[in-house]
Amino acid sequence: MKLKKQVTVCGAAIFCVAVFSLYLMLDRVQHDPARHQSGGNFPRSQISVLQNRIEQLEQLLEENHEIISHIKESVLELTAHAEGQPLLLPYHTPNGSWVLPPESRPSFFSISPQDCQFALGSGGQKPDLQMLAVASVLPFDNQDGGVWKQGFDITYEPHEWDTEPLQVFVVPHSHNDPGWIKTFEKYYADQTQHILNSMVLKLREDPRRRFIWSEISFFSKWWDNISTQKRAAVRRCDPTVWLGCRPLWAQRHHALPAETRQPDQHADPEGTLRHQEALRCHSQPGVHVETDLGYDVPHTCGPDPKICCQFDFKRLPGGRINCPWKVPPRAITEANVAERAHLLLDQYRKKAKLFRSKVLLVPLGDDFRYDKPQEWDAQFLNYQRLFDFLNAHPGLHVQAQFGTLSDYFDALSKRTGIVPGMKPPGFPVLSGDFFSYADREDHYWTGYYTSRPFYKSLDRVLEAHLRGAEVLYSLALSHARHAGLDSRYPLSDYALLTEARRALGLFQHHDAITGTAKEAVVVDYGVRLLHSLVNLKRVISNAAHYLVLGDKEAYRYDPAGPFLGMDDMRLNQDSLPEKTVIKLDTSPRFVVLFNPLEQERLSVVSLLVSSPRVRVLSEEGQPLAVQLSAQWSSATDMVPDVYQVSIMTRLPALGLSVLQLYKSFDSHTTLMSSVHLHLHGRDLPVRPREVFPVRVVPATSDDFCLDNQHMQACFSGLTGLLQSVRWAGEEHKLSSEFLIYGTRSAKDKSGAYLFLPDGDAKPYAPKEPPVVRVTEGPFFSEVASYYQHVQQVVRLYNVPGVEGLSLDLSCLVDIRDHVNKEMALRLSTSIASEDTFFTDLNGFQIQPRRFLKKLPLQANFYPMPAMAYIQDKQSRLTLHTAQALGVSSLRSGQLEVILDRRLMQDDNRGLGQGLKDNKRTCNRFRLLLERRTTANKVQDSRPISFPSLLSHMTSMHLNAEVLAMPVTQEKPAPPALRSFQPFSGTVPCDFHILNLRTLQAEDESLPSAEMALILHRKGFDCGLEAKHLGFNCTTSQGKFSLGSLFHGLELGFLQPTSLTLMYPLGAASPNSTVIHMDPMEIATFRIHFG
Repeated sequence: MKLKKQVTVCGAAIFCVAVFSLYLMLDRVQHDPARHQSGGNFPRSQISVLQNRIEQLEQLLEENHEIISHIKESVLELTAHAEGQPLLLPYHTPNGSWVLPPESRPSFFSISPQDCQFALGSGGQKPDLQMLAVASVLPFDNQDGGVWKQGFDITYEPHEWDTEPLQVFVVPHSHNDPGWIKTFEKYYADQTQHILNSMVLKLREDPRRRFIWSEISFFSKWWDNISTQKRAAVRRCDPTVWLGCRPLWAQRHHALPAETRQPDQHADPEGTLRHQEALRCHSQPGVHVETDLGYDVPHTCGPDPKICCQFDFKRLPGGRINCPWKVPPRAITEANVAERAHLLLDQYRKKAKLFRSKVLLVPLGDDFRYDKPQEWDAQFLNYQRLFDFLNAHPGLHVQAQFGTLSDYFDALSKRTGIVPGMKPPGFPVLSGDFFSYADREDHYWTGYYTSRPFYKSLDRVLEAHLRGAEVLYSLALSHARHAGLDSRYPLSDYALLTEARRALGLFQHHDAITGTAKEAVVVDYGVRLLHSLVNLKRVISNAAHYLVLGDKEAYRYDPAGPFLGMDDMRLNQDSLPEKTVIKLDTSPRFVVLFNPLEQERLSVVSLLVSSPRVRVLSEEGQPLAVQLSAQWSSATDMVPDVYQVSIMTRLPALGLSVLQLYKSFDSHTTLMSSVHLHLHGRDLPVRPREVFPVRVVPATSDDFCLDNQHMQACFSGLTGLLQSVRWAGEEHKLSSEFLIYGTRSAKDKSGAYLFLPDGDAKPYAPKEPPVVRVTEGPFFSEVASYYQHVQQVVRLYNVPGVEGLSLDLSCLVDIRDHVNKEMALRLSTSIASEDTFFTDLNGFQIQPRRFLKKLPLQANFYPMPAMAYIQDKQSRLTLHTAQALGVSSLRSGQLEVILDRRLMQDDNRGLGQGLKDNKRTCNRFRLLLERRTTANKVQDSRPISFPSLLSHMTSMHLNAEVLAMPVTQEKPAPPALRSFQPFSGTVPCDFHILNLRTLQAEDESLPSAEMALILHRKGFDCGLEAKHLGFNCTTSQGKFSLGSLFHGLELGFLQPTSLTLMYPLGAASPNSTVIHMDPMEIATFRIHFG
């Protein structure tokens, strides 16, 4: 009752002040002695007086607004404090540290003991071959292998195949790069469309012919452009005759994409599947490893390229290409077929000696082959004559034919007496990978792990936005359908999702994400990525608009005036993002925050605003503590009229929250950041704003430290770089430095593919000492070190939970004035890691690596798509990355990552260019130091390792940032907004929702009512200390109940399918909605909401 009286009195006061102020303004205007009219004609002096009076009136109105706003804020705060707890603000301790008030919501975290057994190695098949062990025993002596160069002589006995004939499948193929020397469109126009057109005609000439095709990006474009008659001809052709095993949108590179975030390559899987299903494609599991350095014809029929080249009939005399071994092919005739067939069979037999069965696969093709009808005739007619001769002579004990990959694996299964897909008896199980590899001498292909890092970073940003857009679109559309409002929803956004999926899938190609394409092609990729990124932001804002409206009936989609703005903008495809500045007024500005993670998240969110006089309220009207900081354009210059506002907020899992921002004169909730500038003797002008006093330290300063409630990080006063971390009561050495690699001065040099350094890295030596700027505040503190070619920022979040347990590290690199240099960041610790370190494979699993002294320096670098770590019995240091880069550990306790490369020459691998189109690139990382609680030699010697759950969460926080979208409508006030929480329960800690994607309808541009739910159950190591994690979840031994997971939506049916949705793995059931997944498993489900 007392509260109601207070609100009534304050409201009456507001009304009285408003009326009285307006009365005064009208009175002053009406009785102004200088004001008179003269038939509408004013002398110039009178017009000037009138303009002054209008300006005074506007000023009085503005002051009145501010007075009313101040009174309203006081009423809101009085109401908020009366209804709930008073606002507790962070405060300073005597030693200068910031202390946050205790969390109002305690976190809970529980791991089932059974969930820890997987990482301990209690199950699973043991490999027969482990590549780490193989590498340790191989001499890598590079012996002359004769015709193989790097191989050995192969011999055989003539009667080895008498009892079991050799079965040969020659597989014609054409590898079509969707961008490399030419752009995707140029390749299609010049070559690819002609290959596919000829395929339809030439395969129908002889039913024994086969051909495989993989790049569905090209096939889709061709399919969309061909006539109805040609489509019918393709459908009449048996797809087992020509379609390869598991076609992809683009032949991706397997070092750099993050597999667990792209389980289906983001390659418009539905477009891919649409063609596969229409053509009844079936794939077989299995692995075949080619034995020579290339997949062209000279290196695939057997060990001697001089002989194999004679059976590449595109090189017949008179053509554009020939055999470099000076022995040309000869057309097959009755006169020479016997001699030619025996020569080829000798190569087949020698190659077969390298395999465990007498079923042999022989590729027949190369890049962009079969683009002219003449080649189809030359290859197929001549090989058929050879096959006819071989098959007609039983004494040769060989059966040769054209085939596909499915033909080969089916024959292999039949020959070994197993069901297709099962392990053949006697075949070894191999564990590990083939990184890092060289094609000759010491020419290791480890440079492309980092080449063009700007686009590797843009790829990861687009990937995160695509997942967020897919999920939010699916949820918004489902809720709109449930409310009967789907006719108002922009279904056309589905086409934007498809386009973005295809653009991202195209960029996974092994000459795109690798940074090994021509400069013009890179620009073409960049334009596609940026265009898709802008479209995805639009999809996200449209979905968020619908989901946060309190009254869904008020929803109106206006493509010309979107309800929500974008969080940032990029001016060009090679520009860094610029955050949106929110213009403040006395009326509220609303901001919608999107958390793309499936776990609740406590994060510091930073916004840019137009005024330092800012007040932030929660959705319920509770005032929030604000850290106010300057926005800097350089080491010493602040951006005028732009300020950074940082608040700590708890965001719902995969949900949306709403903030209100006001221009306010009440500053008791605003906590200012303090700034120290260390100039190190440099004569630089410092222009601080009145709002932000800056303490300038002109000379060299002592070392200093920053801390939060979990750790203390100490820095060099001279360099501003990290020196040590105090964590869990112990001090750990953790220093960073920048390094420069050169390239060799003679013979082959580093290029887009190769890393050929001129020796060990040398310390980076800038011309002048850095400017170091130290910012301290309640929610974050940071050290920014400005060097000539790199700006490093180390940020420490003062947050309970995931973000406060690691160091945020970013390096803005610009080496455009370097010549044949590569910049690296080295982290040095006291961890006794010896010669072992760990990197991830495609963001999916962790692979142990070992520094091998017998190999050159460049051979010891590996791809790092998501993380790398070193460890000993006590500690583990993990470097999480937001972009794929090359990494190594060249000495015990070190991690070294290449940040950028600028190289002036080609490395003779086909590109024909150096790397001279460098961009200003921001590489982002998280440094996580953990204490190991259980460690033993047996476990550490296993050929596999796992991150902790905290490490998994840290990686996701880094790669899936909170998106802040301001409401574009300023006046009048927008309709009522409220937060959106999609889940009615919590997702188990070790489950990750890879995607929730709406599937397409019969009209490919529109959505159906079905969705694909793709889940990944993470494997994790329980042997790392798990305190103060801030998780609000538990593990569940792999059980996950989906029936009641989605708030406000009823699960109609759930059907497990193959990963690509092609094959059902069980019946659809509306009743059974509890699923079970093993650790490291990825599973796809078709779902439908009732």
